[in-house]
Amino acid sequence: MHTTYIKQKWPLYAMLVIPVFFVILFNYVPLYGVVIAFKNYSPARGFWGSEWVGLKWFETAVNMPDFKFILRNTFVIAVGKIIFGQVFSIIFALLLNEIKNKVYKKTVQTITYFPHFLSWVIIGGIFTDMLLTRGIINQLIGLFGIKPIFFLGSNQWFQPTVVILETWKEFGWGAIIYLAAMTNINPEIYEAAIMDGASLFRRIWNVTLPGISSIIVMLAVLSIGNILNAGFEQILVLYNPAVYQTGDILDTFIYRQGLLQAQYSLSTAIGLFKSIIALTLTLLANFLATKYTDYRIF
Repeated sequence: MHTTYIKQKWPLYAMLVIPVFFVILFNYVPLYGVVIAFKNYSPARGFWGSEWVGLKWFETAVNMPDFKFILRNTFVIAVGKIIFGQVFSIIFALLLNEIKNKVYKKTVQTITYFPHFLSWVIIGGIFTDMLLTRGIINQLIGLFGIKPIFFLGSNQWFQPTVVILETWKEFGWGAIIYLAAMTNINPEIYEAAIMDGASLFRRIWNVTLPGISSIIVMLAVLSIGNILNAGFEQILVLYNPAVYQTGDILDTFIYRQGLLQAQYSLSTAIGLFKSIIALTLTLLANFLATKYTDYRIF
């Protein structure tokens, strides 16, 4: 029976070879280099020839004056992206689900998830010009008598700006999963609700949202693991020294320390710290989801 199953399904397993290879190559092989977080690493001496210093670099990172601000910025930006991204994706999916014209529905959906496929290098270049004090955004708000705002050069405005841009870029793509989940809801439940006189809002609240609640919980749990991933590419493209106070995150700090200043051990220690926190939060979120919603991912 087992041999027959393998013969029938071998093309599916064959398709997994390349993805698994890349996962091993880029996610597991680099774990070999984690050892330099515990060493005074020197490229000339190599991984095992460098002096062992234990937790020195972790203590150095925690005691750095800017580390608390960087950790706070990472957390605030990441949480903002998770909350606004998921909320807007759900709202958009609910609205799109009520559209009956299939052509119009597909057109709107295609337009909204298209930005997901664009690189932040492209989007960053466009919005850098649009958000200048003389850019089109400030010209539009100037029509209402509002003074020009330097969105990407102001510590007050930088975090809201990157959260809004991320939400705009990803909410259409994020809605796809919720729309797929809505198709599995039994249409007879909607018909029964209509017969009982339920309004559109009541149908959404009492039928649609409970019907996709498991997907909402699953994506929320998965997103907790990214709570310290505030978006390296986006921040790197949009930020500048003027907004380091509120815009510098762990990933950009690791980039500057590791690649620009050659502090390999320090940057590896910070990266490992970030990964441990992400793993802990993911396990905690899964535990809470299992306990309070009777739903688990693993």
